[in-house]
Amino acid sequence: MSGIAGTIEVVKDAAALAERAADIIAEQLRVARYPFRMVLSGGSTPRATYRLLGGRKIDWDCAELFFSDERFVPPDHPDSNYRMVRESLLAGGHVHPRKLLAIPTDGTPQSAADRYDETLRQQYGAGTLEASVPLFHLTLLGLGDDGHTASLLPGQPVLQERERWAAVVPKGRAEPRISLTYPALESSALILFLVSGAGKRDALAQARAGIGPAGGIKPQGTVLWLVDEAAAGKDDQGYGF
Repeated sequence: MSGIAGTIEVVKDAAALAERAADIIAEQLRVARYPFRMVLSGGSTPRATYRLLGGRKIDWDCAELFFSDERFVPPDHPDSNYRMVRESLLAGGHVHPRKLLAIPTDGTPQSAADRYDETLRQQYGAGTLEASVPLFHLTLLGLGDDGHTASLLPGQPVLQERERWAAVVPKGRAEPRISLTYPALESSALILFLVSGAGKRDALAQARAGIGPAGGIKPQGTVLWLVDEAAAGKDDQGYGF
């Protein structure tokens, strides 16, 4: 696949996006085989999707849940992605995954990244990724106004990392972060991007053209962009892509 164009599906608004994303994830789980390794994205866009999934009676027994990235803050901190998932996806009492493998945020950022990198390799069962055996079955990602995804931030050395599967992002934001790297994100059977709001319009066009941090992903599997009308941006001929 050239770039990360993938397939795009446009829905009316953020509420419709959350509903459609929840339907896609539920269907993936319905047909999944053990183990089903899924990456959860942080940020504001997937929160509504997690709440919908948390209220549904879905069999999560085969699911092993990972995180795309994490801020290096305590797990009860308001900015913690783990806390957001706990208060949305897990709050309804219906979601009982086989494993929930949060990114550690104790010790130092480097030691935490080292431990998560080792966790990924242990769950994969090998230290080297094979194109025919994806690390993840479903990877859920968002898109920032500046084109970042996970915590692959513009101008940061993590964008050049090709050996590690999880790495520290020490600068670029107020707090250090730990992020999955390109090799880990690319090794997914399905990458599902959730993009909402007019502020994401330029970042979406650039990413699909292979520009910016998100555009740097070279997916080995399928990519589906789930986009609301505000992010898609209609012109006289239709949507802006």
